Amino acid sequence: MKNPSAVIAIVVAGCALVSARTLFSQQSQPSAVRARTQAIVASFDKTKHAVKEKHGVRIEKYKKVRNEAVVKPNPVDYSGTYEVPDMGFSLQLHVDKNGNVEGSGYDPLSVDSRVMRRFTLRNARIDGALLTGRKVYAGGGSDALEGVFINRTSFESPTDPGTTTFGLGVAGADVRMSEVTVDRLFYQLKR
Repeated sequence: MKNPSAVIAIVVAGCALVSARTLFSQQSQPSAVRARTQAIVASFDKTKHAVKEKHGVRIEKYKKVRNEAVVKPNPVDYSGTYEVPDMGFSLQLHVDKNGNVEGSGYDPLSVDSRVMRRFTLRNARIDGALLTGRKVYAGGGSDALEGVFINRTSFESPTDPGTTTFGLGVAGADVRMSEVTVDRLFYQLKR
């Protein structure tokens, strides 16, 4: 190569263009969409650090989960099958280039039950990283669906580099598990 600095300049300009495009995409979203996206993402973050000492033995537990909204330049790239591991929830999404979504999935009738309710998505669309729509059940009834596509990074210790998983964080789920109500579900992209 005759001019390596020219190649470096082209690479840097390309990276700047991609960064500017992502920033412009995020800034061009209405402020209500940005605010709702940030609120949902923040609701999935958590940090727990506990230390117990008993009879000279120290037990330390650490867990940190950090989430970041993922805005893909091409909405079609959100298409896929998403599942909540070990709970039976699933969601299959088909997204067009304009962010319109068709999809279907299954929710358990109750978490303690193996009976599943099938639903179809209606009026679903993606704005930035925010997915909104309605789940319409085969037997009647419907529920709102609102979630954000996120990269979820889990840390098991302060020095852990973390494990990142892509998926859909759904808020306002209000699922009853035994005597506990869960209001957030993380649908992991199935590979």
